[in-house]
Amino acid sequence: MKYTQSTVSKLEDILGESGYVVRYERGTFQSGWCLLEMKKIVVLNKFLNLEGRINTLMELIPQLAIDFDKLTLESQKRYEEVIKKFEATA
Repeated sequence: MKYTQSTVSKLEDILGESGYVVRYERGTFQSGWCLLEMKKIVVLNKFLNLEGRINTLMELIPQLAIDFDKLTLESQKRYEEVIKKFEATA
């Protein structure tokens, strides 16, 4: 997976299509993110660089309740890639 802004946008699309709102805020996040589950809001540390944002989203997405059927075909493929990478490292 390439470390580009396009990749970040595609990962954010997976979350957006599943009803999550992605926000970038200042804060002292230990892992670079926090999740407000009741409101489906993902807050990422705005000071993360591009690589950090991608790695954080790749770590976060498998932990969330993503409705695969709501995703577009492109997002479904990207989601499957993320899950495969997660399972390979687990």
